[in-house]
Amino acid sequence: MAEKTIMLVCSAGMSTSLLVSKMQKAAAAKGIEANIFATAAGDADNALASNDVNVLLLGPQVRYMLKQFQDKVAGKNIPVEVIDMRSYGMMDGDAVLAQAEKLMGE
Repeated sequence: MAEKTIMLVCSAGMSTSLLVSKMQKAAAAKGIEANIFATAAGDADNALASNDVNVLLLGPQVRYMLKQFQDKVAGKNIPVEVIDMRSYGMMDGDAVLAQAEKLMGE
């Protein structure tokens, strides 16, 4: 699989940083090449413009922005979904990586 870019969005970009590192470890363990990063909702437009994003995952705390992000990426073939709340709460990098892979059809 070619490198995929997974973008996580939360309210400040802080709470997802631990999740990003756990997802990176999970990807490395599976031999998956992935660029996984987190950004604040307020900076998401810049991140989308400067990265070739394959999937966009929203932290549960910004789930109310789901429609807004779906509209932003309409026509770009970028799936958008809210991270499973249990996986997010447990900081389960394996489960969130699997959610991203499923959305990308991997």
